[in-house]
Amino acid sequence: MKQPENRHRARKRFGQNFLHDQHIISHIVRSISPKESDNIVEIGPGKGAITALLLDACSRLNVVELDRDLIPILLQQFGHLEGFNINQADALKFDFATLGSIENPLRIVGNLPYNISTPLIFHLLSYSTLVRDMHFMLQKEVVLRMAAQAGDNNYGRLSIMTQYRCAVEHLFDVGPECFDPRPKVDSAIVRLTPYEKPPFPASDEKLLDSVVRTAFSQRRKTLRNTLKPLLTHEELIQLDIDPGLRPENLSLETYVSIANYLDKKAA
Repeated sequence: MKQPENRHRARKRFGQNFLHDQHIISHIVRSISPKESDNIVEIGPGKGAITALLLDACSRLNVVELDRDLIPILLQQFGHLEGFNINQADALKFDFATLGSIENPLRIVGNLPYNISTPLIFHLLSYSTLVRDMHFMLQKEVVLRMAAQAGDNNYGRLSIMTQYRCAVEHLFDVGPECFDPRPKVDSAIVRLTPYEKPPFPASDEKLLDSVVRTAFSQRRKTLRNTLKPLLTHEELIQLDIDPGLRPENLSLETYVSIANYLDKKAA
């Protein structure tokens, strides 16, 4: 008799690519280094490849899984364990504050669906004060964008807002052959460690995000054009910013200084 997990086919609408390479699975869990007392949440456990090793190391684990057809498979494997809990929900809408606190911070893990990875990262960053660290499998291109520095071609809003809240570490790459079905792109593991206090604190974080959005809304244009709705040419000069630069040329620190200037100006 076949096990239920063999009957489940990956669904394109959920962006499912199931990891099966045991060497990579072990490498990921070693990178996470789970401990008995950790408050771990796994997003998109799939058929439980990483879940099993996490439960070997810690006494409790919350998982967030959208695909209801995977729930019986997970319950069959782990439902007998007292510390295992399934949250059948969309991670994009899930309130992670219900699972963690400043005193009991979350360690979030996940092989994230590539089709929703960027909005999901922004959703998770909003809980950064309740998070100890995050380890994700993502499309390699997304990890490179998250870790990019000013001047890089792939530096943008995701880079700036992720690095505002977290230290970003590109740990290692994972090839398509490690998945079933094989994705058409390379993947990578990233570690995000939220700062207790941002290195460059913004007086209004929503304003910072708005400034960055505006700057990169037309990234091929110069700052004198993209930031025109917010700052005059003279104000850019006053802030020691060359109006002829493009948005990817400004550092996180400079974007924070722009946001703080605008916040003070509006007060």
